Amino acid sequence: MEYVLRTNDIHKRYRRYVALDGLTMNVPKGSVYGLVGRNGAGKTTLMRVVCGLQEPTSGSYSIYGIDRSERRIVQSRRRMGAVIEKPAIYLNMTARENMKVQYSLLGLPSDEGIDELLTLVGLADTGKKKARRFSLGMKQRLGIAVALAGSPDLLLLDEPINGLDPQGIVEIRELILKLNRERNITVLISSHILSELALLATHYGFVDKGRIVREISAEELERQTRKCMKAEVSDTRALARVLDRLGAEYEMISDTEAKIYQKIPITQLTKELMNEGCELISVSEADESLESYFIDLVGG
Repeated sequence: MEYVLRTNDIHKRYRRYVALDGLTMNVPKGSVYGLVGRNGAGKTTLMRVVCGLQEPTSGSYSIYGIDRSERRIVQSRRRMGAVIEKPAIYLNMTARENMKVQYSLLGLPSDEGIDELLTLVGLADTGKKKARRFSLGMKQRLGIAVALAGSPDLLLLDEPINGLDPQGIVEIRELILKLNRERNITVLISSHILSELALLATHYGFVDKGRIVREISAEELERQTRKCMKAEVSDTRALARVLDRLGAEYEMISDTEAKIYQKIPITQLTKELMNEGCELISVSEADESLESYFIDLVGG
């Protein structure tokens, strides 16, 4: 698998405060990689480090296979766009004027492409309206347009739907999916609204206390969070023998518990376990969401 961004044991300390504590992650090319973590887990600090806005205390990272220690990392960063914390826009300028400033900063020879980008983010008809009069969703979309000015292959979005109304959330979600699917832009995105992130992400990195505690694809996460029956027994080896005989799909999750991905009558399961000298302590239905998976993973 090809990766556009890889970090290895990244640490970032501010005196006594540890923001990143050995964070290692791998962002596959063409993915929408969702960073999931509490406030203060290190998501924003990670993005700032990768963008070169801050230096890590220790550790390394590479962008498109170029290590941060190489001079060529500057060229790799030119293939990135980012909206971190809040959109980098001038409120006293129109959308087009903001784009012209960004083109000038990037040293682009002409304004060609500005109209296309403004159309892409749904701001082509804003005319002479200043950005200060934009809604929060419009400001976010303008920030994304500015980040796209250099035709990046990798886009970093830090809480892009934070504070938006339902319509604004849908607009940003559709824009991200369009960029990923039609332009093949890899997206690294953090969000507190995990139900929305679940509609976007192809891969996840769960962050806790400055480190990645688990990386998982959306397909694998779906398999692990699908509806099942959770059984607690006195002997999981006996339970395994019973489930194997019944041809049931299952997963042992502890020394006493298992997830059973098939409907089995409780009376039949109890009888089969009794014949094995095993006690069925409890049975419950489980249908996990991304939120519950995250809470189970990091606690809280």
